[in-house]
Amino acid sequence: MRNCMEIITLGTLGTLAHTRHFFINFTKVNKWNMNVEEVRQICIAKRGVTEGFPFDETTLVIKVGGKIFALISLDRVPSVNLKCDPERAIDLRERFSDITPGYHMNKKHWNTVMLEGDLHDSLIVELIGHSYELVLASLPGKVQEEVVGLPGK
Repeated sequence: MRNCMEIITLGTLGTLAHTRHFFINFTKVNKWNMNVEEVRQICIAKRGVTEGFPFDETTLVIKVGGKIFALISLDRVPSVNLKCDPERAIDLRERFSDITPGYHMNKKHWNTVMLEGDLHDSLIVELIGHSYELVLASLPGKVQEEVVGLPGK
């Protein structure tokens, strides 16, 4: 069930005693919107990350092992483009209006995540981690070893 937390209680013999459903509106839980600096801090805290402005002065590009995993828009509505598994990207776009196909990116693999919307901060943090891990996994083994071997921040 969507937006539903299921609690299952097992009886003393391990049999299903009962199931209760608690409906939570996850898209309205966030009272504080994450800003671009918070997103930047989460990104640069990861191993092997570099940042720069290779395209223009309003798009902060964040890379791991020389490959982009996040682009933060500094001039328009606060947002971040994040790489995403294609099937998951579709699911997220269907569930959350603040997640759209990647702006100026391959729409199959990238999402634009609006920071001033109704998304919970924990989801944004999780999506940043997902993007980082996807890109890290796509790097050649030697580069992955170099990144993983770097001291943590």
